[in-house]
Formats: sequence, structure tokens, C-alpha cells
Amino acid sequence: MSKEVRKVLSVIVKNEHGVLSRISNLFTARGYNIESLTVAPIPNSDFSRFTIVTKGSERVLEQIVKQLHKLIPTYKVIENQNVVEKEMLLVKIPLNTNLSGLDAILKGYNGIVANSTSDSLILMAVDDAKRIENFTKVIQKFNPTEIVRGGSVSMEIS
Repeated sequence: MSKEVRKVLSVIVKNEHGVLSRISNLFTARGYNIESLTVAPIPNSDFSRFTIVTKGSERVLEQIVKQLHKLIPTYKVIENQNVVEKEMLLVKIPLNTNLSGLDAILKGYNGIVANSTSDSLILMAVDDAKRIENFTKVIQKFNPTEIVRGGSVSMEIS
């Protein structure tokens, strides 16, 4: 069996009704999994950028790219792995938790206190996907009551 590889794809599509559905159906119909999906319009254009993180064998990933090219509203599929990729995580921790060491952890993972209430802190970290995974493990010592992980966004390095 061939080795699974993680791949980040940027798909530039015409902003049309139903494009998200068509892309997700492409993955579903072929049994491919989407690990992360982020969509946003490209400023001052009629296009949107989908950042899709998926895993599969080289053959499966090649098929995914070929199928994406066949979708009518697809303008371009960017497979360049020379990208800056970031992911965001929000974590809610109770204020009655021992917070010693929290500052150092936040600094180590590009994190901040994004909000606070009388009974909790909401932390935000932005970093590479693997480092966000590590941050999720490290932050467990503060007994989080909620964790929300955003999808990857990426930009090609020229």
C-alpha cells in the first residue's frame, strides 16, 4: 500500500452559486477526505480562494487535482508546496485554573489572550498546523472547556 501524504491545495474559482457544494461533492463521491477547508473571496475580483488540506496516496492526490481542474468554475489549482501555511485556534480556559506558565506557552505559539470574562479567558494562537496540534496538547494542562480549531490558509511564496 502506498504512503499517505498531506497536501495543501489552493483552488481559485469563479464566485458562483453552488461552487462549495460542487467541490465537496467531488471529494464525497470519490471517498476522499477533506481535513480542512477554508474559503474566502479574493479582494477586488470575481474569484474566491479555497484552501483545501487533504491526505492520500500520490495517485489519489493526482486524481483530486485532475477532477478539480474539470469543475467548470475552477480558474486555477495551485499545488505549490512552497507556501506559508497558518492555522488559528481559540481556547477557552476557566479563570479558576492555575495560570502559571501560560504567558510562556502563548509566546511560544504566537498566542494572545483574545478575550476575558469574569470566569474565563479565551486564548488565540496562530501558527503552522503541526505547531497548533502541539499547542492543543500543551494547553490541556489548563483544563480548557472549549477548543475551536480553524482551517488552514496558505499563500504561495514567489
